[in-house]
Amino acid sequence: MPSLPASALPLLPACLAPFRAIRVLLALVAAALALSGCGPEAPKFKGSDVTGSAFGRDFSLVDFDGKSRTLADYRGKAVVLFFGYTQCPDVCPTTLLKYKRVRELLGADADRLQVIYVSIDPERDTAEVLRGYMPLFHPSFVGLRGDARETAAAAKAFKVVYEKVPGPTPTSYAMNHSTFAFALDREGRVRLMIPHALEAARVAEDLRALLSSP
Repeated sequence: MPSLPASALPLLPACLAPFRAIRVLLALVAAALALSGCGPEAPKFKGSDVTGSAFGRDFSLVDFDGKSRTLADYRGKAVVLFFGYTQCPDVCPTTLLKYKRVRELLGADADRLQVIYVSIDPERDTAEVLRGYMPLFHPSFVGLRGDARETAAAAKAFKVVYEKVPGPTPTSYAMNHSTFAFALDREGRVRLMIPHALEAARVAEDLRALLSSP
């Protein structure tokens, strides 16, 4: 319970009965608490609220047209950021399909959302591969890539972990990786970690709240 500063309390006359003084003091405290709750409430998200966290720094990668991109390029929009690879058999395509559905649920607000897919497999996810892969889900989705060092730096900035799992041939390996997506607000601040299992309707609610928050 917040304390009421002494300067905010009126001087009580010495002749005031003790019980009446207590009632007046309690009334003053109640009024102070009511005033402290008058500001706008923070959104109550379905995903994990990480507002104010120190991770989520910007990075520089290239899109499938060879243009250098940073997260600052998307200020003014809510951003959903996901790390994956195009040969992923399940998590990555289902995540991208979910965000296609999220766009549909957002309706007129969909154009205020940017979905960004960062490849953790630059060896196989060439610009040409990403150019063919991303439009399978939505033409507005952006695919970004870098070399091995740039990819590791971008993943580290968001505390994403991944590792190569050898397959029967040198090119048939798999990639184990984190499955969270990240939501950034219109100012580029990381606000949410969104679990893979969170359904599209709930994600859309979170993003709508994020778009409407200051």
